[in-house]
Amino acid sequence: MSSLQALCSGLPLQPLPENPGRWAGVPHAPVRTPGLSPAEEQLALRNALRYFPLDVQELLAPEFAQELRLYGHIYMYRFCPAMKMRAYPIGQYPCRTRAAAAIMHMIMNNLDPAVAQFPQELVTYGGNGQVFSNWAQFWLTMSYLSQMTEEQTLVMYSGHPLGLFPSSPQAPRLVVTNGMVIPNYSSRTEYEKLFAVGVTM
Repeated sequence: MSSLQALCSGLPLQPLPENPGRWAGVPHAPVRTPGLSPAEEQLALRNALRYFPLDVQELLAPEFAQELRLYGHIYMYRFCPAMKMRAYPIGQYPCRTRAAAAIMHMIMNNLDPAVAQFPQELVTYGGNGQVFSNWAQFWLTMSYLSQMTEEQTLVMYSGHPLGLFPSSPQAPRLVVTNGMVIPNYSSRTEYEKLFAVGVTM
């Protein structure tokens, strides 16, 4: 229970967790080569750092830049949870609604190394079918879900939790959309760039 409670407490910042790098013994997503310009690299870093307060951005920026260079995407390996990722019994999730607990249950099932294709890169299927774009989004979503009431809806866009919005008990508890790419920009090259800068998945 305490581990699940920790997962719902927001980004672990004090202290920052150690960076384990890529796990050994599990499959990893292929290295991407998005061919970003310097301006696009800066945009990718800004999009990743927006989740963090200024006092830790100086430490995280070089680390995220290195991930972008090495893997073509910022996964935030430092924030990959240490606890076992699996579907825990619904009653163990520290939530205010059963619907939120069910969503957490499904998220953690999809990230279980026995289920996910590339668990540390948050890819559950298809080579690039991600649950989230990075681990900061996982932590923030779990925190929002733990707070959500029957009169709120969590809105998410391409893995990014936009926040809890007033709704009603009859409304969906979660609304998800992904950044759709129009045909003029739907080439593999363009997709890789958009994925690398963190605006679609």
